[in-house]
Amino acid sequence: MGKKRVVTKTKEELLKEREKIEASARKEIKTKGHLTAREGRIYISSSYNNTILTLTDDQGNTLYWASAGNIGFKGTKKGTPFAASKVAENMAQAVKKFRIKNVKLFIKGIGSGRESAIRSLAARDVDIISAKDITPIPHNGCRPKKPRRV
Repeated sequence: MGKKRVVTKTKEELLKEREKIEASARKEIKTKGHLTAREGRIYISSSYNNTILTLTDDQGNTLYWASAGNIGFKGTKKGTPFAASKVAENMAQAVKKFRIKNVKLFIKGIGSGRESAIRSLAARDVDIISAKDITPIPHNGCRPKKPRRV
């Protein structure tokens, strides 16, 4: 194995990357005119690698979704709290575009972006009625693998 080489980006490259992400976050949100609900649900799925937000109506029909990869983050930056806050800002714009008054939050996963996504949704004047943690927890479910013999 050779020496590991750490790639450092210049300030210009970092600024270009940031402008690209902000431009993709400002993209126009497409809506269908007849889909205006009074209440909605936002599902936050946060893993170690990505954060995905889904906006649905009360019946569970998907109206809009956004993820850190969808906005323009690549690689390990998708799992950061900053990327999750950018996704939440994008979702707050969608909530305003769909004219949804009240929102119920359903949070799933143990990633680092779940808290920052909730904070940025609250900071963007989204009326949050309730927040529920729906992370799946095993209650002694599947049988574990047998121990490896060497």
